Amino acid sequence: MKILHWLDRHIEEVLLVLFSTVMVAVIFMQVVMRQFDNSLSWTEELARYCFIWLVYIGISYGVKKDRHIKVDVLLLVLRNKGKIILTIIANLLFLAFAVFVIRYGFDIAMQLLSFGQKSPANQIPMGLIYLATPVGMGLTLIRLVQNLVKHIKALMHEMKQDKKVEKLG
Repeated sequence: MKILHWLDRHIEEVLLVLFSTVMVAVIFMQVVMRQFDNSLSWTEELARYCFIWLVYIGISYGVKKDRHIKVDVLLLVLRNKGKIILTIIANLLFLAFAVFVIRYGFDIAMQLLSFGQKSPANQIPMGLIYLATPVGMGLTLIRLVQNLVKHIKALMHEMKQDKKVEKLG
C-alpha cells in the first residue's frame, strides 16, 4: 500500500526526470562528438522519442498539479459553487477526450507492435514509441478522476455551507 501511495505521488516526476536525463545526456553526447568531427546516428532519434514521452507524461503532471492551460474568464465571474461546477464540467470533457485518445492510441500502438516496425537508428519497436500516447493519457485519466473526486467533495461542502446559511437566515 505504501508503494502505491508513493507511485501516486511521484510517478510522473520519476518518468519526467528519467526521460529528461536521457534526452539531455544523448544531446550533450552528440554535441561533444560533433566537436571531434564524429556524429552519432542514434542520439537524435532517441532524444526525439524521449521528448514524445515527456510531452504525454507532462500532460498528466499538469493535470495532477492543476497547471494545465485553460481559459478562466468565466471562473473570474462565478462564485465558489459556480467555479466548482464549471471545473467539474471541464474535467468531464477532458476525461471524455482522454478516453478517446487512450482507445485509439492503444489500437495504433498495438498495430505497430504487431507489424514489427522498428525505428531506423535504434531498432526500437515503433509501437513502444506510440504507447506514449495511451500511457500518458491513461495517467491523465487517473489524475482527472482524482480531481473530479476532490471537486465533487468541495461542491458537497459548499452545498452544506449553503444549507447552514439558509437555516440561520
